[in-house]
Amino acid sequence: MAQSWRTVRKNTVQVAQDIPAEHYGYQAAADTMTVAQLLAHLATSTLWAEQLHFVERRSSVSSEDFGRYLSDAGTVAAGLTSKETIIKALVVHGESLAVHLERLTEAQLHESVTLPNASKSRFEMLLGIKEHEMHHRAQLMLIERLLGIVPHLTRARQQRR
Repeated sequence: MAQSWRTVRKNTVQVAQDIPAEHYGYQAAADTMTVAQLLAHLATSTLWAEQLHFVERRSSVSSEDFGRYLSDAGTVAAGLTSKETIIKALVVHGESLAVHLERLTEAQLHESVTLPNASKSRFEMLLGIKEHEMHHRAQLMLIERLLGIVPHLTRARQQRR
């Protein structure tokens, strides 16, 4: 799980590096996040999971708890304003989560976490972080195309041919 997460985050970091800083203010449509906001959101999206699963090791989370986690992450994200700080946060927070994931046992992954309207295994919740990142990275890769940038995964596939 940790290695899979590292691969996902490595690809996000590559997208962040490939988009020039002058395009970090680009917004694909009204009422959407800019490139910088999307990347800062991804850089800090792991913070709530670390708090819930590894710092507090909670087996239940309320709407208020989740709101607090997201608010704390949003505060950190708001401070990420340059390409350099965003990339550094992507790397640091990504590796921090990976280290925590490496230490999880099978039993811990199977533990149930009660949410306001459901119950999920820790594994399912942690897998959701990766899915969330891949969702937003797909948006960023489309933005790359809109900016005239060929995404790195496409470039790599073209080079193999």
